Amino acid sequence: MTNLNDEKKRWETETLKPVTDRFPERKGLFTTSSGEQLDPVYLPAETDSYLEKLGFPGEYPYTRGVQPTMYRGRLWTMRQYAGYATAEESNRRYKFLLEQGQSGLSVAFDLPTQIGYDADDSMALGEVGKVGVSISSLHDMAALFRDIPLDKVSTSMTINAPAAILLAMYIAVAKQQGVEPSKLRGTIQNDILKEYIARGTYIFPPGPSMRLITDIFAYCNERVPRWNTISISGYHIREAGSTAVQEVAFTLANGIAYVQAAIDAGLDVNEFGEQLSFFFNAHNNFLEEIAKFRAARRLWARIMKERFGAANPKAMMMKFHTQTGGSTLTAQQPQNNAVRVAIQALAAVLGGTQSLHTNSADEALSLPTEGAVQAALRTQQIIAHESGVADSVDPLAGSYLIESLTDSIETQAGQLITQIDELGGALKAIEAGFINREIQEAAYRYQQAVEAGDQIVVGLNAFTVEEDIPMEQLRVDPAIEVQQHERLSQLRANRDQEQVSALCSRLETAARGSDNLMPLLIECVENDVTLGEICHTLRGVFGEYHPEQFL
Repeated sequence: MTNLNDEKKRWETETLKPVTDRFPERKGLFTTSSGEQLDPVYLPAETDSYLEKLGFPGEYPYTRGVQPTMYRGRLWTMRQYAGYATAEESNRRYKFLLEQGQSGLSVAFDLPTQIGYDADDSMALGEVGKVGVSISSLHDMAALFRDIPLDKVSTSMTINAPAAILLAMYIAVAKQQGVEPSKLRGTIQNDILKEYIARGTYIFPPGPSMRLITDIFAYCNERVPRWNTISISGYHIREAGSTAVQEVAFTLANGIAYVQAAIDAGLDVNEFGEQLSFFFNAHNNFLEEIAKFRAARRLWARIMKERFGAANPKAMMMKFHTQTGGSTLTAQQPQNNAVRVAIQALAAVLGGTQSLHTNSADEALSLPTEGAVQAALRTQQIIAHESGVADSVDPLAGSYLIESLTDSIETQAGQLITQIDELGGALKAIEAGFINREIQEAAYRYQQAVEAGDQIVVGLNAFTVEEDIPMEQLRVDPAIEVQQHERLSQLRANRDQEQVSALCSRLETAARGSDNLMPLLIECVENDVTLGEICHTLRGVFGEYHPEQFL
């Protein structure tokens, strides 16, 4: 029997080396973002077990996808992340996107909303409607989804610290439309640990934050069974500068913490496990990104089965949304961003994503303009309907390079998870500064490579041109902040203030106890208690998170 490794060595010596001597390899290339040195050629490992590592699509360990038919049965959900200014303005954008063929909504909230302040709070000054839509009350949420039937669309909401409150508003708006909670489909991000690591829109300390998350798990398990109760996010970890391996490891470590917290709260992993979802970045290294998605899916399946004893196949499946890499976009030669996004989106599709957002070419300059958003959506539609890659399940399976990278990413990510376990888990690793340091060092290494010219960024440090950028830029009218102030003033003048005070008092008492807060939060928003008032009440009980206490 021929030994493949011996044959590879012979080929390297007799065939490869003479050519390499004549044409030296390009400097600084042939490595992935995680430092994996790529060989010039790949062969199957003789000891690999095909069924153990790959299996079949729709079967454990789900390396090849969570559905047997994947896109042959149904295409991924095409979601364009959108939201700015007022609820009415964002509502118009959502209707435009749905008319263009988008199949799911994805809501961006402004910074005050994300950290629990009403639009008229002094802390919100200058930020209302800037990076997302301003939502302070149920009236805002109703305007955001006006004439959009919530039983017909799937909605993703990128909200974390106040996720329970925004979900309560969504459920209340659905009730106004006559839609039962059991018919709602969508996702709330609800991932507070990555806020402590990479994003910063936290409100409460870890303990109370985890309590709110498990309250959502329990409530949705009973009342909103088609809702994904959390989107455990690696996207922002990657945007902060991590490698692909770190993105997988730190995301799954956070996932482990959430699963353990839910089990400790008395929930059944086989039930709430079905409602977990993930959110990953699609970066530029095409083959590494495909392998990353496959490795993450396999590793999570094994964690759920072997670590937590899940027996329900749906509880072992990693369902994930992907967004193309915002940090990879350049203000220089912004038209190049369309190419980057197409490559990244194709990697996500070949990696088996369940839903996808494609960034707009002008996002390095401003909020996306309508034309750029349309082109970004068309990118997904061309991949889906013209490229042919959706015609076969996991079309790159069996590629020696892809399988080698998949194995390597799984192994390296598993080793990092073991390190985090040894530190006491994700929360302890965050408090010790371990995860933050790892990401910062990776980001620094990448920046050094860019500045040295070892990592080429087209249009930034190579192939540059003198240019004027003739792009229309979308700006938020400062008058929107005044309008939001006036709306809140009218709301407070017309509501039953005694009832609001009584509800806030009940919420304070409930927060000091252990009852599930979701039913009371729904009652609060239905009676015009604002987001800021609810968060202010909870701050009085839970306190606020200050990272300097831990680092």
